[in-house]
Amino acid sequence: MADWFTVEKIDSATFAISEYKHWEEVHSYLLIGEQAALLIDTGLGVANIKTIVDGLTALPVIVATTHVHWDHIGGHGYFKDIAVHEAEKEWLSNSPISLEVVKRSLLKEPCEFPADFTPAEYRIFQGTPTRVLRDGDILDLGSRLVQVVHTAGHSPGHCCFYEQDRKYLYSGDLIYQGCLDAFYPTTDPVLFMGSVEKVRSLDIERILPAHHRLDISVSLIEKISEAFRELYQKNGLKQGSGIFDFGKFQIHI
Repeated sequence: MADWFTVEKIDSATFAISEYKHWEEVHSYLLIGEQAALLIDTGLGVANIKTIVDGLTALPVIVATTHVHWDHIGGHGYFKDIAVHEAEKEWLSNSPISLEVVKRSLLKEPCEFPADFTPAEYRIFQGTPTRVLRDGDILDLGSRLVQVVHTAGHSPGHCCFYEQDRKYLYSGDLIYQGCLDAFYPTTDPVLFMGSVEKVRSLDIERILPAHHRLDISVSLIEKISEAFRELYQKNGLKQGSGIFDFGKFQIHI
């Protein structure tokens, strides 16, 4: 179980919990305050992320969801206090992506899953949120404040989380080094572009993405913004347009 997750210390009270053995290379983040801890996403759900969290903090844990896609809510069932944006609160009980499609993605590439994991028994988490998030909400962990930034586009209720004191942006699937997806029926490439512009206005010194490399430059935000503007000017932000390569990242429309 412990071999599945990699824990990396961002600072003394912030940890990345990563699943590098899977092609998605998903990152969840544990933020520890004085009175509570915040777990941003819970990963694939093929191993019990709570065992890792319990080893890092004894504080009550709030799960904050960047968006309700299977690879970000897989471990939600291990926790009681779950927050999602209001636009996706119904998705927790009725996933917009079928189990068949999810399993194809889960098994897309060879993977050494945990010994006690059975792919045939894998299910998408279903439940009811205990908290509904809105743009601008503040999650107070006790001497640590985390702001909700609604960044629709990849999904209707996609959120980034911003810490003004640390100047950290937990960017979910909005900003990372890899292929940015805006081709699903529930995505909106134009809103995606607007959300990238929105986070550009924040004072950010570190991006903490939901996938792939952790050591990415803040300048990636500007580069992704420029790429979207270029596609927009060429009338390329229409679903079905294809995959556009910009070197360190791609945009799939």
